[in-house]
Amino acid sequence: MSLKNNRKIAFLTAGGIAPCLSASIGALIIEYVKKLPDVEMIGYSHGYKGLLLGNHIPINEKVKQNANILFDFGGSPIGNSRVKLTNTDDCVNRGFIKKGQDPLEVAAQQLVKDNVSILHTIGGDDTNTMAASLVEILDKKGIELTVVGLPKTVDNDVYPIFQTLGASTAAEQSAVFFENIANENTTSHRQLIIHEVMGRNCGWLTAASAQIYRKQLQAKQFLPEFLISKKRWDVHAIYIPESNFDFNKECERLKNIMDDNDCVNIFLSEGAGIDTIIKEKENIGEDVERDAFGHVRLDSINPGNWFANKFGERLKADKILVQKSGYFARSAPANDEDLDLIKKTAVIAVDQALQGKSGVVGLDNDNKGLLGLIDFYKIKGGKPFDANSTWFKAMLAEIGQISN
Repeated sequence: MSLKNNRKIAFLTAGGIAPCLSASIGALIIEYVKKLPDVEMIGYSHGYKGLLLGNHIPINEKVKQNANILFDFGGSPIGNSRVKLTNTDDCVNRGFIKKGQDPLEVAAQQLVKDNVSILHTIGGDDTNTMAASLVEILDKKGIELTVVGLPKTVDNDVYPIFQTLGASTAAEQSAVFFENIANENTTSHRQLIIHEVMGRNCGWLTAASAQIYRKQLQAKQFLPEFLISKKRWDVHAIYIPESNFDFNKECERLKNIMDDNDCVNIFLSEGAGIDTIIKEKENIGEDVERDAFGHVRLDSINPGNWFANKFGERLKADKILVQKSGYFARSAPANDEDLDLIKKTAVIAVDQALQGKSGVVGLDNDNKGLLGLIDFYKIKGGKPFDANSTWFKAMLAEIGQISN
């Protein structure tokens, strides 16, 4: 059975939001209008939740003609959710399916019922690998479905993709966030400020945002005769999951900075030291909460507060401020760099979809970083940041965290 002669295009965004979802939907709509002005398009409401429940938003003529408006907004215009189609119990408990049903089968049947021939999934590795499973299920039934994914995540941690959609904006916005927070160093003596940045397993966002922030500092003028000195506003430490450090040595180094500058500013990946924190909690009998994907609920263990307590005492901080830039950064509209990549990605995604080719369109590390269609089987999460990157090591040396 083929649905291609009577095409219907569907869009779905899933996982945590990133500064690319709205723009990606807009870019895809614009490309389809160019090629197939009369094609029917829908957006599944709140990701896989909407697919399981059969809820979707029709994309009417007004939306088609004004899709460029979506470039100015963050979030997702069709809603988002975290649903794992392979976690049957969670889908049952949340009321998305009935007991005894298979979420993947329910989703596949809904696509057939809605007469969808092309599905675009905009999400991370879980979102796109689940979409690949839907293709396999329908293929076994003799039903053709083309799925072309767009890779989004602020963490930039998807194999084999060089840079995911939304990562550039998130790094820029994290830096903007700390530009304001850094001014708090004037509100008390001996202040410890910890900027907790998203990045469960990957420190790229923390490193990139610190780099951007420090570049922005270079453009500022300071007045050290008052409290406005570059040393007070600079980043003094950067901690990421990929790098270990000697806690006692760092305490000694940072205490000297505190003594000299009256403040210490730390950029911290939310996943840094997570194994140590979990082990400490489990040793005292505390439960560690996990989500439907098996990920530790980071808000429940508060990595920033854990580091604040450890460092605060050793640095003799009078005031400790832990600020998370996650929601601020991930909710922003796409910046110019991301928007350019999103538009180019959409062109290829639509072209490949209309040719009936499934996969994920991204900057392929396995193909010289070129933008193209990547097989679903190559897509997986957990790509670490290269902590030996020349630019990162140079930055750590500049702030005194490592020796030249």
